[in-house]
Amino acid sequence: MSPYRAGESLIIADPWVRGYKYLEAMQQLALIPDMVDVRENSSVGDRICGWIGKYIDTINAELRACLEACHGCFHSELRRPIQIWATPLSEEFGIDGFCNILLDPTVILIDVGRTSPDDWLSIVVHEYAHAHIGSPGHDIRFFEVLSHLCLGLGLPPPVWQPDIEDYLKNWPYCPSRANPLSFWMGYV
Repeated sequence: MSPYRAGESLIIADPWVRGYKYLEAMQQLALIPDMVDVRENSSVGDRICGWIGKYIDTINAELRACLEACHGCFHSELRRPIQIWATPLSEEFGIDGFCNILLDPTVILIDVGRTSPDDWLSIVVHEYAHAHIGSPGHDIRFFEVLSHLCLGLGLPPPVWQPDIEDYLKNWPYCPSRANPLSFWMGYV
């Protein structure tokens, strides 16, 4: 379940190189490469690559624990193969995470810098619901799976309402941080 290309060494001594290669791999998993915020040729990009090279395994382990908690809400025969990875996402898309259902296994990318670590499970739950139904929409099937996950994991479940599509786009609600890149540079 590594994001690195086949044959590449997973052990890269230089944190900056490791971080840069990791971000390149995340771009390949995104719906379009520009969704991953790399900021090449800048001191910000250099700092982000170095930080990711040092700490990404720890962050991804926390996200995998959230993913496993979601899997635990379903019988094993109903669980879809899903990978989850942390990566900075471009501000222009305005999202905390997304699910790429076009890949097999399905891939969830989460920008953990956009919210508090206490809210990471909520973002994973939302994207897991998309992965579970294999659809990007926020319809009745999404509502049912999201409700099931929220109840199973102790999160407040959504309440059915007429404008359900718009309502579910941000459920469970997680306040955003003012500067998501500060996390990725090691300031938070």
